[in-house]
Amino acid sequence: MNSTETKAEKRLWLFGLLIGPNAVISHSVVGGTLSLLLRREGVGMARSATIVSLLWLPFVTNFLWGPVTDFWLKRRSWILVASSAAALLMVAAFHMSSLASPAAIALLFVSACFGQLVLASCGGMLGMLQSESSRRRAGSFYQGGSLAIGSTGVFVISILVDRISVHALSWVIAFMIVLPALGALAMPLEQEIARESFRAELGRIGREFRTTFLRWEALPYTLLLCSPMGSGAAIGLLTGLAKDYHVTASEVAWMNGIASLLLTPVGAIAAGRLPVRFKSTAGYLAMAALNAATLIVLWAGPMQPLTYFVSTGLFLFTIGACYAMYTAVTLDFLGDSGKSGSARFSLINSVGNVPVTYVNWLDGRGYAAWGPRGLPATEAMLGLVGSGVWAVYFFWRRKRRV
Repeated sequence: MNSTETKAEKRLWLFGLLIGPNAVISHSVVGGTLSLLLRREGVGMARSATIVSLLWLPFVTNFLWGPVTDFWLKRRSWILVASSAAALLMVAAFHMSSLASPAAIALLFVSACFGQLVLASCGGMLGMLQSESSRRRAGSFYQGGSLAIGSTGVFVISILVDRISVHALSWVIAFMIVLPALGALAMPLEQEIARESFRAELGRIGREFRTTFLRWEALPYTLLLCSPMGSGAAIGLLTGLAKDYHVTASEVAWMNGIASLLLTPVGAIAAGRLPVRFKSTAGYLAMAALNAATLIVLWAGPMQPLTYFVSTGLFLFTIGACYAMYTAVTLDFLGDSGKSGSARFSLINSVGNVPVTYVNWLDGRGYAAWGPRGLPATEAMLGLVGSGVWAVYFFWRRKRRV
């Protein structure tokens, strides 16, 4: 084990900070409070869901620009540069006449793209860890920190939305994006890969891509990550749905902010404690099925605050566990980071974000067709059916090998 990895293993908790800038953009804003902010501007729930779905596209297509973090700068330097650019673009978006305007949506879109450079950098650094136990623990910190920081952002934005102007709020969000990025300064520099000719480097990258993607296991991994279960799409829509269950903005701040800050990281850390012998795919499917089941409470229960609090609380805990196991599946898929770790992690993560986009859109259609209950019903059924189908497949494959 090299000295850089030894230092990194002693600072695995830093991954919980490094992913923070992207967490604020994705969880706190796009997937958290944007639907609340849009609804306060008079934008309908169905249109809000469409906008959120559109702004999730950078998380699906980040393989187009994420690979740049494998070149020119150290990955930890990319985190600092990308988070600063994302924060400034976020401020510009909030200074537009409306968050639903084309200009604001475009600025939010590009800000999310820079946020994905942070994610790509983190992925490349995670892939450098060699031992499975270090990867599992780092993945738990990575997801736990992401969820904790994202939930803190939801709480802060929800509390301040009635107290300060939208322009002032944008600077608070910018501060939340940049602050955790400073943790990159405490991360040890990754070991320099021996410089080669351009042709030799292309050859190395090609071999790494073939090792990761041109194998039989790549197909099940890809289809699994494209499936709808465990997407957590409802996280970004529950704040807007709260009004239908007679939940106030202040209560949203406590439930989707403070409670989420406690529940989602605990769920992620709990999942990270699963023994290494327990396969990541099995853990992911189990957590995804439980997560889908929690939305049945919101679907079938009376439309009152208690129903919202119970269902949302259970949903937040189980989605934290889902995300931790999703990271474990992603790192199993990735293998060793090598020269192209950020590029391959970006590509895999893009695949994993596909269901967030289409489930967001389907949730919105469920709301438009069947009202408030249609949204949780849609995501619950997608999650339960998807988990069931994949459980049958893996059981069949295991039986066939025996």
